[in-house]
Amino acid sequence: MDRQKALQIVKKQLTDKRYEHTIGVMETSIQLAKKYGADVKKAELAAIFHDYAKFRPKEEMEKIIISQKLPSQLLDYHSELWHAPVGAYLVKEEAGIDDEEILQAIRYHTTGNKDMTLLDKIVFLADYIEPGRKFPGVDHVRELSQQSLDKAVIQALKNTIKFLLDKNQLIYPDTLETYNSLMKKQQMKEDFN
Repeated sequence: MDRQKALQIVKKQLTDKRYEHTIGVMETSIQLAKKYGADVKKAELAAIFHDYAKFRPKEEMEKIIISQKLPSQLLDYHSELWHAPVGAYLVKEEAGIDDEEILQAIRYHTTGNKDMTLLDKIVFLADYIEPGRKFPGVDHVRELSQQSLDKAVIQALKNTIKFLLDKNQLIYPDTLETYNSLMKKQQMKEDFN
């Protein structure tokens, strides 16, 4: 699917502000894909569709989580997390994208995954650092993204976990697993250097 068609499909699903965010995520994903050697077209499409289900009614998302046997534990956590796995399902069903790498990057762009691929990390990070994002710590993660993709993702996860802890909110297990998995890999790299 070409960029214009994908953007037309997505624009109908999003507010103007969220569409601007999506453009920022797309552009950032393309830059990161070029820098780190990922498939640029897949990064572009995953970024365009990453928030496809963002504004679906909670009831609809809950029904999809149950009927499609998505992880039921999602329902025990903030509904903000639901749009990623539900979006991956809907992008396949409604937009006809069946590339599992693209769908996986959409599925894990909010929580991460302990076995994140290069494409997963790029979309996750682009969503976090796109130019429209303005919150404490984002500039540091942007700087890290130019040095090390893994270090930037780790810092984004640290910031997110700290934010949730400060708000007395639950932390989704995949987010903790992602952090632990990347930290182990990072420590192993440092041990060999």
